[in-house]
Amino acid sequence: MQMLYDSRQYVVVAIEVPGGVEAEAAPALSRGGYEIVDKFARKEIFLQGMLAQQFQEGVQRIVEGGPTEEAMDEFIARYTALAQQPVIMH
Repeated sequence: MQMLYDSRQYVVVAIEVPGGVEAEAAPALSRGGYEIVDKFARKEIFLQGMLAQQFQEGVQRIVEGGPTEEAMDEFIARYTALAQQPVIMH
């Protein structure tokens, strides 16, 4: 687990979980994705598969263009609109 982004509104964490024996033969089979937490809405979403890949590519485009917190937060907001899981403190 690696924190990639932390703004006033969002936290993005990359989670990589090796897929076991199958992943050794084909690394593309590893599991993982991105967990995004909306601090204000107190909801989170986990992106994996194609959605995670699209997220990564979008972030890369922003980084290449000279990222700002506003641009990154605006991009992340597109994904947090899908968030249904409440953040529960324990």
